[in-house]
Amino acid sequence: MSELDIRDLHVNIEEKEIVKGVDLVVRQGEVHAIMGPNGTGKSTLAYTLMGHPDYSVTHGQAFFKGQNVLDLEPDQRAHLGLFLAFQYPVAIPGVTVANFLRTAINSRRKIENPEDKGIPIPAFRKLLKEKMDLLKMDHSFASRYLNEGFSGGEKKRAEILQMATLEPEIAILDETDSGLDIDALRIVSDGVNALRGPNLGVLIITHYNRILNYIKPDVVHVMLDGRIVESGGPDLAEHLEAHGYDWLREKTSSVTV
Repeated sequence: MSELDIRDLHVNIEEKEIVKGVDLVVRQGEVHAIMGPNGTGKSTLAYTLMGHPDYSVTHGQAFFKGQNVLDLEPDQRAHLGLFLAFQYPVAIPGVTVANFLRTAINSRRKIENPEDKGIPIPAFRKLLKEKMDLLKMDHSFASRYLNEGFSGGEKKRAEILQMATLEPEIAILDETDSGLDIDALRIVSDGVNALRGPNLGVLIITHYNRILNYIKPDVVHVMLDGRIVESGGPDLAEHLEAHGYDWLREKTSSVTV
């Protein structure tokens, strides 16, 4: 059972500390959610874990499969079994969804076995169709250029298809609900729930409770000012929806004092 074990993580952006000591463990088979207002460090945490070069780790570690992933390149982290679904996925004109996914699979296979010739095209087509059927996606989606001309919902569904095809052990979803209407949110959530199981650990980063109405987390964490200040069950997200964050700010400030 793999787990992502984050220990006392501190992260700077342009010499300003954003993440100020995060401790968190996410295991396969678990769904965790991190909630918090804008600017509190949630997305910084996600991008740091996947190795974005703009973020500087000043202290702490993040262990996965016995390695401190903070010492690895982003592609090495992905090959190890980590995955990040972006809040704002970029378009890649001229590269179809299918070609992108086959290239990603072959890259991982090459790392595992340098002599590997890549996944045969018939086997890849069968795999991709199975994953698209699981996510209730039209097969024509695979022939479109990645994210070019996609709606917000289609971009997020493409991210979930990547997750389904690459089969990571820990997936981080950075504000997957951002910009989605209620129908698109339900479709994307159904996709995540279809993949949910003992082999996949999920860390959902979100501002709002609405996605958690569809993807029920095992644990909810609240992040304020770069720290996780509260953890609890799904009822914590409902309490935040009803009462906001002021009660937690007061609670943490009184503890600090």
